[in-house]
Amino acid sequence: MNSIVLRRIAFALAVLTATLPSFRAEAKPPNVLFIMADDLNCDLGCYGHSVVKSPQIDRLAARGVRFERAYCQYPVCNPSRTSLLSGRRPQTTRVVDNITPTRSSLDDTVMLPEHFRKHGYTTLKLGKIFHTGEAFEDPRSWDMDYIETSASKNPPREQVAEERWGRVVVLEAADEVTWDGSLARRGVKELEQAAAGAKPFFLAVGFRRPHAPYIAPRRYFNLYPTAAVPPLVEPTDHLARIPRLALPYICNNEEKLDGEHRPGVAAAYYASASFMDAQVGVLLDCLDRLALWDNTVVVFLSDHGYQLGEHGGLWHKMTLFEPCCRVPLVIAAPGIPRGQTASGLVESIDLYPTLVELCGLPTGTGLEGTSLVPLLRDPKQAGKRAAQTVVSRVANRSAGKPLDPGRLGKSLRTDRWRYTEWPDGGRELYDHQSDPNEYRNLADSAEHAAVVAEHHGLLASP
Repeated sequence: MNSIVLRRIAFALAVLTATLPSFRAEAKPPNVLFIMADDLNCDLGCYGHSVVKSPQIDRLAARGVRFERAYCQYPVCNPSRTSLLSGRRPQTTRVVDNITPTRSSLDDTVMLPEHFRKHGYTTLKLGKIFHTGEAFEDPRSWDMDYIETSASKNPPREQVAEERWGRVVVLEAADEVTWDGSLARRGVKELEQAAAGAKPFFLAVGFRRPHAPYIAPRRYFNLYPTAAVPPLVEPTDHLARIPRLALPYICNNEEKLDGEHRPGVAAAYYASASFMDAQVGVLLDCLDRLALWDNTVVVFLSDHGYQLGEHGGLWHKMTLFEPCCRVPLVIAAPGIPRGQTASGLVESIDLYPTLVELCGLPTGTGLEGTSLVPLLRDPKQAGKRAAQTVVSRVANRSAGKPLDPGRLGKSLRTDRWRYTEWPDGGRELYDHQSDPNEYRNLADSAEHAAVVAEHHGLLASP
């Protein structure tokens, strides 16, 4: 082939290349499906629980990476959601209760969904993502916002078959006519419409369950006879070594879960969790049908964990023990390993930089978390040195009064230890190698003075 022909071929290829946009510029960025449960702890099948049935969350974990040790930054709805959606710790947001508005100290901070909206995404919200109520919602984050209403906690009377203990509601109703069931099916419609659009989408679906009252159709309650709930057997003397501020039912005269009712309440909580799990499956089925997995990042998490009677009757949240601080977190995304477990320590505030990196967006400003993308690509990598959770404590707390963001109990989870300091000087240290249920407080043990000193130093810069 002579030089003239070669030059003509080269010229033609150059013209062709110049007139075609690059694949990178033309390809639509990944979508995001962000699914959040309310008050869900790690009592799930994929986390090894012997009783709880969660086939849909387990199914998602089989498609992606399950984070074994993920921790929220505050064990209450509004502070936790404000923290993870802003990518900032509660010490920065200064939101430490359920009555302080989301943006009271955050001004023009760009929230996670708003960041996506500013960079070309259609952002859609169904249900509870930010805390519920006009003062807590964030309209600037969304193109469409289907706000949670009081119906999420108050099903129609004609659906209610039975009520127990003021916090358990058994329904005679099909899933699709319940609050969470209808939310999932609206999610399917939004997925169908968004997938057909020209822009990538960020769809957030916030289920109310298993938050109290524990509401579910009867068939989910039938999965959990009370006798099947594993008994809770605790050392009789362990409470004497736990600081007063660690136990909300003592320091604030709050209700505790008595031993008689615990099996029934736990069974109802599990029923509510399995009901929510089934609604997650409705969304996953839609991803299958629309063939969206290859271009969609799917996140499932809870805002915080939950107590079910531990430490003498703790129930719900507001504690700094492992069941309340630890959260389920599963991420499935194109190009990451499937069915893997990441055992490193991670935090809820890490989600903001993670999703931004996965979707190729500019990094946000002021973020205090760390991207989890390295762990998604190689789940065997080490995580953080420590994960921090805080909670406010006020003596003689009055309902409806803001809590003090300057009076925090602070807890660190490191690879082996949980260490907690309270504003009255109380301290806790638990060895998770030998005491995973946190019964033996070692903080005043001379043998562990060096561990206490190390963790005290870490609290200043987690």
